[in-house]
Amino acid sequence: MKIEGSRVLITGATGGIGHAIAHAFAERGAELLLTGRRVDVLAPLAEQTGARAVPADLADRDGVAALLAAAGPVDIVVANAAVPASGLLTDYSIEEIDRALDVNLRALILTARLLAESLIAQGHGHLVFISSIAGKLASPQASLYNATKFGLRGFAQALRQDLAPHGVGVSTVFPGFVRDAGMFADAGVPAAFGTGTSTPAQVAAAVRRAVERNVGEIDVASPQVRVGALLAGIAPGWSAWVQRRGGADKIAAALAEAHRAKR
Repeated sequence: MKIEGSRVLITGATGGIGHAIAHAFAERGAELLLTGRRVDVLAPLAEQTGARAVPADLADRDGVAALLAAAGPVDIVVANAAVPASGLLTDYSIEEIDRALDVNLRALILTARLLAESLIAQGHGHLVFISSIAGKLASPQASLYNATKFGLRGFAQALRQDLAPHGVGVSTVFPGFVRDAGMFADAGVPAAFGTGTSTPAQVAAAVRRAVERNVGEIDVASPQVRVGALLAGIAPGWSAWVQRRGGADKIAAALAEAHRAKR
């Protein structure tokens, strides 16, 4: 799909990866609508990219409908908003579990549901879901986060099949360890030695390619992480053993502690 001249809604625009995606689409000549909870960050980004800012909190049960009503007609949605959910399941209250499910999964499903009919009617459009390599690779102290990202992958794969006959594309992008932005950078936790990292600009480039070439899934990760994710689907027990040997338990614990302090 051609990005130039398209109306593009980007959620979670106030994060570092969201910033990179906004700039990448602005460079392609998109008409941008940016949303996020932090108005103090959203307003300057909108000014930089010539976008319209639409503040929203997708944890609000009515937030998605209100956002889409305020945004008006769109051609492309990049659903980037997400909350971290690292830690043992027993560390989370029911309310915190609901918030993770609402933002990381429910909001994306509702966005697709509320836009699907209009996109089908116009005969074109594209939905991009920003997931995580955690949507393919389960890891310790991430059961809740893994649940939202694994669920998102299955939803997107099936939705892609349903919307393809109507000219509407669906893509999922799976970033691995991203430096300078994202969950690990925000928590100040380094990636495991030898896993390699990607940049926010590489994630943004993948999102743009997903739309322009209608690619179903794109991993943005080092070769070793991509291979690990592939093998995890075939031999999850072996994957868990390799992760333990590589110190995943310690990294997971540090990440969980950092996220617990911010909840």
